[in-house]
Amino acid sequence: MFVKWLRESQIAAGLLTIIRLYLGYSWITAGYHKVVDGFDASGFLQGALAKATGDHPAVQGWWASFLEGIAIPNAGLFSFLVAWGELLVGIGLILGCLTTAAAFFGIVMNFAFLFSGTVSTNPQLVLLTIFILVAGYNAGKFGLDRFVIPFIRKQFRGKNNKSGTLAS
Repeated sequence: MFVKWLRESQIAAGLLTIIRLYLGYSWITAGYHKVVDGFDASGFLQGALAKATGDHPAVQGWWASFLEGIAIPNAGLFSFLVAWGELLVGIGLILGCLTTAAAFFGIVMNFAFLFSGTVSTNPQLVLLTIFILVAGYNAGKFGLDRFVIPFIRKQFRGKNNKSGTLAS
């Protein structure tokens, strides 16, 4: 019942817009200075790897292996992806454009930060993002998704079925 309300209610769409704007602002403020001033994730990655040792490690071994074998050797790529990812997720959420895609990539980054032993505001952002993801289209109804999603659906239908309808 709650999921149906999130996905269909105009009131929910309004509340989700407020949540979406808050999340978008959080992501934009996190990413803007990284893009403009430059960002090097090397220190963060090394710090996360260091948290994988001791009696009660904050970082699990499998994630430490990923950091050591993939992320740290490619720190430049990960720096770029984090800075631009945060900024673009924020823009997408604020504009309500491809909202569920932006929310998905935002939650992926939040989980990466959590796996790296950084709590901060990440659990709060994850929780709020879950509402956006569950709501789907309704979360971007008062945004550009009102126009973008029908356009994408129309284009998708046109390529799959010349009659303009999806086959059952």
